[in-house]
Parts: sequence; structure tokens; C-alpha cells
Amino acid sequence: MAGFRLVAPCLLGLEGLVAEELRDMGAQEVAAENGRVSCAYSPEMTARANIRSRYAERVLVELGHFEAKSFEALFQGVKALPWTAFLSRNDAFPVRGRCLSSALMSVPDCQSIVKKAVVEAMRQRWDMERFPEDGPKYQIQFLLMRDTVSVMLDASGAALHKRGYRKNSTEAPIKETLAAAMAKLARVRPDGTVFDPFCGSGTMLIEAAMLAMHVAPGVRRHFAAEQWRQIPGGVWEAERAAARALENRESGFRAFGADIDPEAVELARENIRKAGLSKWIEVETRDVRDFQSDAPYGCVLTNPPYGERLLDRETAAELYRVLGRVVPKRRGWSCTVISPEERFESIFGQKADKKRKLYNGMIRCDVYQYFRWAEHSGNGGKRGV
Repeated sequence: MAGFRLVAPCLLGLEGLVAEELRDMGAQEVAAENGRVSCAYSPEMTARANIRSRYAERVLVELGHFEAKSFEALFQGVKALPWTAFLSRNDAFPVRGRCLSSALMSVPDCQSIVKKAVVEAMRQRWDMERFPEDGPKYQIQFLLMRDTVSVMLDASGAALHKRGYRKNSTEAPIKETLAAAMAKLARVRPDGTVFDPFCGSGTMLIEAAMLAMHVAPGVRRHFAAEQWRQIPGGVWEAERAAARALENRESGFRAFGADIDPEAVELARENIRKAGLSKWIEVETRDVRDFQSDAPYGCVLTNPPYGERLLDRETAAELYRVLGRVVPKRRGWSCTVISPEERFESIFGQKADKKRKLYNGMIRCDVYQYFRWAEHSGNGGKRGV
């Protein structure tokens, strides 16, 4: 099936991390665009990317792309794609999609046209009037952006951020893919110690632990493409075995979390248990004001409550001030925080050593990183504020 591409959509700002992890998996012809990364298709890479990707939202197989400024152009372009390389006479092929900044902006109308075009292509191949669609599911996705149509098959099913351990969550959880990205940016070490004083349902701690111990986030869940004839079951078995072979649960990693809400702490414990990580992660009910550690090194990795979600802005700001006071400011310690608050650095009490723009859902945020405490300890821990 030469010529097909795999496409991995992602949160804005994570394209570089997705491209890096695909290359590390052995992907070929990796290319990053806004909100997505693509690479060459193979059955093995389809399974591998689904099982191992920490930062992508889905894995899609792109059948082709073309320009369409009219419904007729959309119909003919879709019909001409190599559908029978994947679809057979009994397969289910529902359609969903998005239209952005294009002449064709009605998603329901475009869905109908795409469906009719696929049916027509199938009729010409199989000489059938009706298709039962009672076989394996091949979810068709289209993206019509600036009059260019990309037509894809969803190989993932449920989104990749749904690892399976978080069936319950607190009111404003961070997405698993974003938490994993923060752990990567914080350079969480296999032998490191991570602290989250606002742990909520435990997502940050779990993703940091999986990254540190090389636990593939999708190794315990299933994917839509496991039912596809184009990817034999042996491929999935081999890729899961290869992913498990990379795990290192004897690395010395530890994580500690706290939250002022006892219900959140119990929820975090349950999610940690579901993830199979109770041996490495401890959580307790505690106010951030009481945070302290005598450990020689540590990584504070956290997603404090936002004024836009759970608290009013000034109450959230007070938590940032407290965090700035209690974080150990000594060599061997770092702090990585995500926040939409533009005043965060001045409230925290120090200019970040590194800052990066990311999105938590639709909320534009910055990730603030602190790790050069010794360089500016002479001015009270402040630098340029």
C-alpha cells in the first residue's frame, strides 16, 4: 500500500513532540504541520503509533487529498480515491468531518456527498445496490480546509488521550496528552522524583510515571484498526510485546501528589490503581501551603486551578503566590507549571527560565519552567520581575 500516509492530529503546540516520537519509533518521511504530523504508512507503524504515542490525539490513514470548491468536485474527488484497498462489501463506513475557511461550509451536506461518493465507488467495484455495513468499522473522516479536502480512515477509534485509567475525573482535568507533553518538557527522569501539589484526579502523576518508566500509554487498550484485514492480528501482538519490552519499572522513579479536596485524592488513588502504578505513586490530602520536601532533588509538575474554570481569578492568583513561596529553590529542583494567567511570573515571584505556549482544550496557556535557581538566588530568587 505504497503512497498512503499516516496522520496524527495533536493539540496546537505539540507538533514537534509528536514528530520526534514518531521518528523515535522508526517512522519514515515525517512532516509536521499546524495541529498534525504525518509519516509514511505501514501496518506496523499504524499499530506502533497507536500503542506508543503519548502526544497525538489519533492515528488516521490518509487516502488522498484534492481541491474541492463545489459539491461536484467533492463527489468526484472522493469517488476517485482507492477505497477498495481498504473497504470490502460488508464493511461499515460512517462519515464525519470538519469544514474550515472553505467554499463548502455545510458539514452535513459534505458528509452526505462523501457517503454517496464512497457508495458509488463501491457499487462499481462490487456490483451491488445496497451494502449491509455489518462488518468491521472503517470510520471515514474528512477535513475541508481552505478548499483542500483530506480524506482519512480513523485507525484509533476512541481518541488516544483515553488511556483507560481515567474513567472518572475532577471537574477540570488536564488532558492526558497535554500532561504527557508537560512531563516530557520537564525532562522527567527514569530515576526522578515528581511532586504535584494540585494533583486532582492524578493525571499529571500517572503520565509522568509512564514516561519515566517507558510504559506505552496504549498498551492495555484496543483500537479500531485491530479489526481491519489490512493489519493482521500478529502485527498488534508483536507491537504490544515490543512496547512491553521497553518498560523499566525498576528505575527508581517515585511520584507524590496532594490535593486539598479529599474526594479528588480518593479519585486519584483509584485512577493510579487502574493504571497499575500504585507502587510508584503516593497521594494525600494536603493544602499547598503545607508543601515541603527535604529531598535533594525533585521536579514539581503541576496544573493549578485556573481562574477561568474552578476559582475566581484572584483566588487562583493567591495559589500561584503560595506555590512560588513553597517550591524548593535549590540546585537539583525544577518546577513546571501550566497556566492561562498572563501575570503568572510576577505573581509566582520569578521570571521563568523557559516559557512555551500550549492549549489546554480551547484555553490558551503557557508552560512556565524554572530550573536555574542557583543562578539568581542572590536577588531573593527573583530575576527580571
